[in-house]
Amino acid sequence: MFFNGLTAQKKDKTIVISGYVVDKNQYPVANAVVLIDNVETNLVTNTKGYFKVTVNPSAEKIGIKIPMTGIVEEYIDGRKRIKFCLNVSVRQEMDNLYNAEDDEINVGYGTQNKKDLTTPVNKIDGTQKKFASYNTIYDMIRGEVPGVRVSGKSIKVQNSSSFLMGTQPLFIVDGMTMQSIDLIMPQMVKSIEVLKGASASIYGSRGSNGVILITLKK
Repeated sequence: MFFNGLTAQKKDKTIVISGYVVDKNQYPVANAVVLIDNVETNLVTNTKGYFKVTVNPSAEKIGIKIPMTGIVEEYIDGRKRIKFCLNVSVRQEMDNLYNAEDDEINVGYGTQNKKDLTTPVNKIDGTQKKFASYNTIYDMIRGEVPGVRVSGKSIKVQNSSSFLMGTQPLFIVDGMTMQSIDLIMPQMVKSIEVLKGASASIYGSRGSNGVILITLKK
């Protein structure tokens, strides 16, 4: 199996497949991860939902992966151009997730404007190109966010104390509490902020293990 960037292969031994991804309203889907035979490549669709990948002729399936649908696959069957039509409205789903800076969010003891939250302990800018090279959000946090320890899918904010069971921090994604961040791709992240101690106390007891604020690209 061969992906873009492996130039050692002769051109006559590979094929180029191009395509695009749209939602049920024919809106282009950006940042969808491209898979070949269920293996993730380092390619994502561009802002127009377009992708191009070089594969071995023996490859059987091509797929795309986004949080709203998971993996969607098509058999190649000799085709060199493949269109993916998803059964969800991605634009609507992302609009539902997005909250403006002035939106009120639940912080445990009432509400507060997001822009008025206390200063984060650590913050990274996820728009830097190097972050797109990470396979998972956990790899990205482990490699780039100081002040946290990551083991597999387990995250612990260092120096946080908790009276609750477990050590997992509170995840806030675009102002919404999330039980899991498994489906967030590194390419979707605009920024990650870590709160702990007094900074996290605005979330009450829920923030006793620390808080990880994730903002997605709109």
